[in-house]
Amino acid sequence: MSEKPKVSIIVPVYKVEKYLRRSMDSLVGQTLDGVEIICINDGSPDNCLSILKEYQAKYTDKNIVIIDKQNEGVWKGRFDGIQKATGEYITFVDSDDYIKLDYAEKLYIAAKKNKSDIVVSGYYRVDVETEHVYSTEMTGFSGKKINMDENPEDILTINTALWNKLYKAEVLKNLKNLENPPRILDDMMFLLLAYLNTKTISFIDDPIYYYMVRNDSIMAQIKKEQIESTQNAMIRIKKMYKEDENGKNRLEVIDAMAFLHFGVSLMFRMSSDKKNFKNVLKENRKFLDKEFPLWRKTKYLKIWYCISHKSKNLKVAIMKKVYLLHMFRVFLAVYKFVLKTFNIDIKW
Repeated sequence: MSEKPKVSIIVPVYKVEKYLRRSMDSLVGQTLDGVEIICINDGSPDNCLSILKEYQAKYTDKNIVIIDKQNEGVWKGRFDGIQKATGEYITFVDSDDYIKLDYAEKLYIAAKKNKSDIVVSGYYRVDVETEHVYSTEMTGFSGKKINMDENPEDILTINTALWNKLYKAEVLKNLKNLENPPRILDDMMFLLLAYLNTKTISFIDDPIYYYMVRNDSIMAQIKKEQIESTQNAMIRIKKMYKEDENGKNRLEVIDAMAFLHFGVSLMFRMSSDKKNFKNVLKENRKFLDKEFPLWRKTKYLKIWYCISHKSKNLKVAIMKKVYLLHMFRVFLAVYKFVLKTFNIDIKW
């Protein structure tokens, strides 16, 4: 391809041979002319590398680039992909997920039209075994545009996965790095680093990404001993915001983000450890109060503020009230009962 690609798609690959062909089919079938597909084989011990080479040989006109490297984790793999990418914009696709054939085209058109640093699309949450669609997420934002200098709190409403988003290449090429990246909540922290270089975010309602829900995912296997390194990484990111000219005005949002992901999401995943959960919850509250104290006071997580500003953060504001009333464990018990009784899956 002689011309600069419009979009580089970065695909970290590790132990997904069962799903990889479906993902690759959706990538090579993209309707946008000028797509670069960068596949990072992160030392996968199965047949992933062979499958990638198969597609590279078959689709010689599709600009498929393979980075075959020793296993260093998805964080390092994404940075390797960013360094290699030559596109005007960059997006990520997890190798067990897949995308609609007009995914890159719709995101690219929206980015150019709105002159956005990041564009966010809707997506489906799908059971990987049955292909049952649990829910459709990140829709209802059409026409909305976030100016990070004026309303940075709106990023709290955006899902923190790196996929279903298109990034201007400069946003990621200038990304600051973490010396010791976390193994959990890594997408959220990666995205926070991207927001440091972001001025505007726009949306398209179309659900064009298929996120496959797997019970064996890392987020379903969080262990207590992993929490400390994750906390240290979040503290480091807040320090970066304090030292950055753009980030200084967004510290209240960082503290609110810390509550949402450490106070709620992480504690939900730790709740299966019934024996130690009470102490884990207590220590987590101390951590938030010490390192991210604005989580208690921020207006962005006050019910009256969310209602008066028609904010989509109302759910989080209500959860903060439950948390402060020491009713979180009761809430979790009811929540899990509903999930089990009605055999449903509700995204937090």
